[in-house]
Amino acid sequence: MSAPNDHQSRKAVVTGWGAVTPVGLTADDSWRSLLAGRSGIATIECVDASDLPTDIAGEVRGFDPENYLSRKQVRRMDPYAQYAFAATAEALQMAKLDIDEDMAPRVAVLIGSGYGPMNAIAEQVASLAAKGPRGVSPFAPVTGAIDSAAGEISLAFGAAGPTRAVSTACASGTDAIGEAARLIRYGVADVVIAGGAENILTRNEIAGSGNAKALSTRTDAPTEACRPFDEDRDGFVMSAGAGVMILESAQHAAARSAPVYAEVAGYAATSDAYHWTAPHPEGRGARAAMRGALADAGIDASEVDYVNAHGTSTVLNDRAELESVRAVLGDRATRIPISSTKSMTGHMIGAAGAVEAIVGALVINEGMIPPTVNCHRPIDDEINFVPLEAQAHEVDVVMSNSFGFGGHNAVLLLRRWPG
Repeated sequence: MSAPNDHQSRKAVVTGWGAVTPVGLTADDSWRSLLAGRSGIATIECVDASDLPTDIAGEVRGFDPENYLSRKQVRRMDPYAQYAFAATAEALQMAKLDIDEDMAPRVAVLIGSGYGPMNAIAEQVASLAAKGPRGVSPFAPVTGAIDSAAGEISLAFGAAGPTRAVSTACASGTDAIGEAARLIRYGVADVVIAGGAENILTRNEIAGSGNAKALSTRTDAPTEACRPFDEDRDGFVMSAGAGVMILESAQHAAARSAPVYAEVAGYAATSDAYHWTAPHPEGRGARAAMRGALADAGIDASEVDYVNAHGTSTVLNDRAELESVRAVLGDRATRIPISSTKSMTGHMIGAAGAVEAIVGALVINEGMIPPTVNCHRPIDDEINFVPLEAQAHEVDVVMSNSFGFGGHNAVLLLRRWPG
């Protein structure tokens, strides 16, 4: 479902963003690393991975939650929620937004996550087994809930509008931003804190994904393991992180003279209804989501200037996505850059789409396209995958794709703001 196709109605614009990723503890640091082609993938340190199917991941390194949170908050918050909180604080600071009592009822929070507080749940299960019922924290029902990140953000910053979790596997962050834009376009909210967060670098999750043959096993060269659209790709690399955007109605941003960095012009979501892990062989849902986002934005395929691909480095996904992009964009696909920043960050699951939407907004503002590193033998010689090094391009419209397990598909269209 899309908003009425009336492009003179309320527009959803981006006034700030923040990120915590394997390549940087802020959005700016992450952006600089991406342009430099620096990978955040390395041997796992946060858990014992010596007997797991793979021992590489994109960890968030050097993050100190007490830079953002009190010790009491840190004790009750899973790392995924801590990352979301830090990204929100950065985004609000960039937007120069202080939520006062008059504004609060019109400020919403939507934080996506594929898995939520897996570390906190695992800790409470272990404590129950070791100490019995009295060993379980009274905060467990809160800490172990998938809406804990959204709730902590609402409590801390005073957002009194709708507060929700969004969970659609790898599409969660993209869906959160897309649904946030709808809240604004339908007049439900004036401001939405929206994004995604994830930290599932646990023995259980790595073992499960590894046993499903989804993860790269190129453990001898971690920084070269994630290689989207390369003939030698062998699976994705699991990562952690968060990305948060501040979306406002154009009227609300103008009333407070806030800088506008982009418009969330279009969004669509579909389901493959095909398989739990494999994409539809004809890309049915992915194509429908891309076409739906274009229609929602009132943008023709010929106007798309850059695609930030889902690009996970799995054999099936990369081929299916590329064929779908070609089907939707036609000849335009061979004339514009298409890159995957997961080649450096790894796959942040529910946070991935949110961070990649931020990358899309930065591309519009900076005129630089981050590379697809490790793409030495591209699967299609006609496509500019921005191999190995960043490229300069003038970009007005970005398509950002997210496709997840369970057949979830979500696509955003970001557009340069004329103001």
